[in-house]
Amino acid sequence: MKELIVKLLSSELSDTVTEQEIERLLEIPPNEEMGDFAFPCFSLAKKLRKNPLIIAEELSGKLPLPKELQRITAVSGYLNFYIDKSFLAERVIAEALSPEYGQKKMGQRIVIEFASPNTNKPLHLGHLRNMAIGESVARILSFCGNQVVRTSINNDRGVHICKSMLAYTLSGEGKTPEEAQKKSDHFVGDYYVLFSKKAAEDESWNKGAQELLRKWEAGDEQTVKLWKQMNSWALDGFRQTYSLFGIRFDKEYYESQIYTSGKEIIQEGLKRNIFCRRDDGAVIVNLEEEKLGEKVLLRSDGTSVYIVQDLYLAILKDKEYHYDRSFYVVGNEQDYHFAVLIAIFRKLGYPIAEKMKHLSYGMVELPEGKMKSREGTVVDADDLISETQSLAVEELKQRYTLNKEEMQDRSLKIALSAIKYQLLKIDIAKTMLFDPKKAISFEGDTGPYLLYSYARAASILRKAGAPESTSSYTLNDTETRLIKKLAFFPDSVQYASDKLSPSVIANYAFELAQCFNEFYHSSQVIGSQSEAFRLTLVKAFQLVLGTCLKLLGIESIEEM
Repeated sequence: MKELIVKLLSSELSDTVTEQEIERLLEIPPNEEMGDFAFPCFSLAKKLRKNPLIIAEELSGKLPLPKELQRITAVSGYLNFYIDKSFLAERVIAEALSPEYGQKKMGQRIVIEFASPNTNKPLHLGHLRNMAIGESVARILSFCGNQVVRTSINNDRGVHICKSMLAYTLSGEGKTPEEAQKKSDHFVGDYYVLFSKKAAEDESWNKGAQELLRKWEAGDEQTVKLWKQMNSWALDGFRQTYSLFGIRFDKEYYESQIYTSGKEIIQEGLKRNIFCRRDDGAVIVNLEEEKLGEKVLLRSDGTSVYIVQDLYLAILKDKEYHYDRSFYVVGNEQDYHFAVLIAIFRKLGYPIAEKMKHLSYGMVELPEGKMKSREGTVVDADDLISETQSLAVEELKQRYTLNKEEMQDRSLKIALSAIKYQLLKIDIAKTMLFDPKKAISFEGDTGPYLLYSYARAASILRKAGAPESTSSYTLNDTETRLIKKLAFFPDSVQYASDKLSPSVIANYAFELAQCFNEFYHSSQVIGSQSEAFRLTLVKAFQLVLGTCLKLLGIESIEEM
C-alpha cells in the first residue's frame, strides 16, 4: 500500500520531489482517525512557493481515488490517506502467507567477517554481541537475495598467546582439559589469567613470554608443539560455543598463516612514493589529509604491524570470492584501525576500498561495570548461556510440568532467545547494558516474549486445525492494527538491510507481537463468527514473526 501512495503522489509531484524523497517523508499518523498514512507538505513550501496548507488542499482535490483508498483528506498541511480495510486485509494476508513475503533480489556477493577471537581465552559476552550481530546481518542480507560468505580470522599467534603458553609451561604440570574436567578453551584461559597475576608480581614473566615468542618465530620444535596443542584446545572450545549459539563459518583464516604476508603491498606503495621510509628505517603512510595522522606499516627492524596482514587478507578474500561488499563486525575500539585500512587502499587506488565497511558496534557492560580479561572479570559466553538457561528453567517450572529432556531443550532455546534479542534490540553503534534477569522475562521487550507470542499463535492453530477460506467483513481496530503492522514487514526488512541493523527487525518483531497480543485479548478466534478469517490472520502473524525470529538467529518454539 505504501508503494501505491508513493506512486500516486509522484504522479503529481515528479517535478518537485523524487519517489525516494516521498517514501522517506511518508508517515504513519499517531492516531488512526488521522488516516493510515500521512504526507507532510511543509518541505514542499519553499520549492512550490506556497503555504503547506494550500499545497495539501490542492493535492487532495487533484489526486485520483483508486479502489484501494477510501478517501484522501487535507488537515493542517498534511495529506491523510485512508485505506480500504477489506482490500488491505485481503492483500496483506495473502502476501504474508507466502514464504517469499518480504524477500528481495539484490544479488550481490558479500563477505562478512565476525567473531575473530584470540586463542588465549574463551569467548566472552562481547563476542556474543559480535556473533549475534554478524549472524543476524548475514541472515538479513541472505534473505534479501545476496550470496553471503561468513568468515572469521583466528588471532592465534603473538605475545598474548605466549602468555598462556608460558603459564601452562610453568604451572600446568602437563595436564589436559579432560584431566582437569574443564572445557578446553576455559582451560587455556585460566592460564592467561594466571600469567597476568604472576606478571604483576614479577616482571620476568613478561620477558619469558617475549622469549617464548622469539622461539616460536624461530621454529623451535617444542615451542611450536605446545603452541599447536594449546591452540587446538582453544579452537575446539570455540567451535562448541559456535555450535551452541547457532554460528557457522564458510571459511576461517589464521593469523599464523598470513602474519608475514602483505609486505609486497608495502613495497608497491614505496615504489609509487605513496609510503615513505623514516630515518630510523620504519615505513610509514602519511594520512594527515584524511585526519588520521601518521601510521607505521613496517617497524625499523623490518617486521610488519597488524594492519599489513589485514591489507593482505582483504585482497585475498577479494581474489577468493570476488566480493561486491566486505563487512567487518568489530567493536568500536577499532574504529581508527579500519578508517586507516580503507584510507590506505584509497591512497593505493585499489577499488576494494569502496567495497569495504566497518560495522562498528558498542561495548557490552554489566550492571557491575566493564569487563577485564586480564583480571578474570570477563563473563564467559558459556557461563552466561548456562546462567541464563538456569533462569529460564525457574521460569518454566512456575508455568509447566516438563520432563528432563523437554526442560533442557526448551530452557536452552528460551535462554538463547533472551541473550540474542537483548544483544540485537539495541542499535549496534550504542554501548549497552546487559542484565540476564531482565532479558529472560516472559513479559515486555524480550526474546522470551516473542517466543511466547509465537507459541500462542501455534497453539490456536493446533486447536482449530487448518483455516478455511475467508469472506470479507468489517475489521475491528485490533485486527486492523495487526494487519497494518504485517504490511510493514517488507519495509522493515529493506531498512534493516540498507542500514545493516538487526535492531530494526528486533523492534519490528516486538511491535508485531504487541499488536497480536492486543488482538488475541480482545477478539475471540475459535468459535467466533469470524473464525475462518481470524485463523488466517493468526497464521499470517505466525509466519511473519517466525521469519523475524530466523533473521535474528532465534529458534522458534511451538509450545512454551
